[in-house]
Amino acid sequence: MALTTLAAGVPAHASERPAREITAKVETPALYDDEAGGDADADDPAIWVNQANKARSLVIGTAKNGGLRVYDLTGREVQSIATPEGGRFNNVDLISGFKLGSQRVDLAVVTDRGLDKLRIYRISPAGLTDITAADVPLLFSKDEAEAQEQATGYGLATYDRYAVVSRRHTTRLGIFRLVEKHGRVTYRASDTLDLPSSFRLPNGGTWSPCEEPGEGPQIEGMVVDAEAGVLYAAQEDVALWRINLAGGTFSSIPRIVEKVQEYGVPASWDPDTEECLPDSAKDPGFGGRIAADVEGASIYSTGKRDGYLIVSSQGDSRFYVYDRRTNRPITLFTVTDGPKTDGVQHSDGAAATSVALPGYPKGLLVLHDGENTPGDGRTSTNFKFIDWRSLHLAKI
Repeated sequence: MALTTLAAGVPAHASERPAREITAKVETPALYDDEAGGDADADDPAIWVNQANKARSLVIGTAKNGGLRVYDLTGREVQSIATPEGGRFNNVDLISGFKLGSQRVDLAVVTDRGLDKLRIYRISPAGLTDITAADVPLLFSKDEAEAQEQATGYGLATYDRYAVVSRRHTTRLGIFRLVEKHGRVTYRASDTLDLPSSFRLPNGGTWSPCEEPGEGPQIEGMVVDAEAGVLYAAQEDVALWRINLAGGTFSSIPRIVEKVQEYGVPASWDPDTEECLPDSAKDPGFGGRIAADVEGASIYSTGKRDGYLIVSSQGDSRFYVYDRRTNRPITLFTVTDGPKTDGVQHSDGAAATSVALPGYPKGLLVLHDGENTPGDGRTSTNFKFIDWRSLHLAKI
């Protein structure tokens, strides 16, 4: 599906309010992105609620070349899973009640951007077990050689028996249906959609976000509101989008919920620094509040359609909260240094649950911290556990 029509969301330069400052209750052990640390780089979390024993619920996080990490509710690592050879785990999400033989099981689905495949794990209180079929297909690449170019499966959001996957360095989204095969799990492509890479501005001009030559404005952070049949997709340098879903298809023209601050600002690629240089003096004023990249979308439910949508403003380490039903802006917050943990900077992935858990009676918010401190001179990342009560949000 190609797109030609867009709709605006939050007005450009919407009025700002002071950010609420909160602190994390728990943090996971530091992951180090170097040889000694196994090239582990925290990225995206998911929360598995153990319905039989809430105290044995788990937080599952990707660590890129470092594979998967599984934590208990105290932040203690209880399992580490390596990637297959050549693998690099990017995002993770969950599917509940998947029919596997005569049983209903819960699954953790992971994008392996190194191999352009999904990996699927069965979840139990004891941990994760790989049940990926041996012959799962490539997600987007036509062959292994193309997969080596790394325009591969990237962002991920699941619903029902489907996984929505974005393709790195492009604007493409794909839907894949998970199916059982001889006691294991594979998947089949169901639909595709391409978000725009060029945009008509209110002043009649045209703007494209600056990217490295040969790359497009990619999508990573995503979440599906299954009850509403809506996908929220964060196109990093552009905007947060809302897209309707019907079964295994994209069923509407995407609508922008909110743009990034840099929307419409001209910029050019500098090959020496390998960065985009914006011409801020020519900012036409069409951007929103989010400082690129827009990342880490998650939903906290307070009812069948009510609750909150949380989004990471990665460029300024803020988080924006929207009304789940209307997408109206509600509040914003930052996670600062506290008595037990440091704050959260440049967050990529997020996960939330409103289920009461031990120590989290109103639910849990887990955030990736892109600059964990102290790093002792090494690049360090981890996950922060937030008590939902600290946000002081009344039920909508």
